[in-house]
Amino acid sequence: MKPFFALLLCAPLLAACNTAESLQPIPGSITYGGQPHMKLTESPVGSRIQHSFTNQWGQDVYETYILQPDRSLKLVSRVEAAPPL
Repeated sequence: MKPFFALLLCAPLLAACNTAESLQPIPGSITYGGQPHMKLTESPVGSRIQHSFTNQWGQDVYETYILQPDRSLKLVSRVEAAPPL
């Protein structure tokens, strides 16, 4: 009976993991303003592409993209570091 109650408690938490909203590009992102005009023809589908830039507040931003089958880039993660002192 205890495993059943544990499942009832954990099921909503697990369901919430799948409904996370996707990241939106910000100024400085590769896909800000749309997909880039160049196509990554030599890279295999599923490749991870790293991109770093400094945002308007002086923070270092590190983004990771995944190359999709249609050769578009999907933003999958973003980390913002504190601005330098």
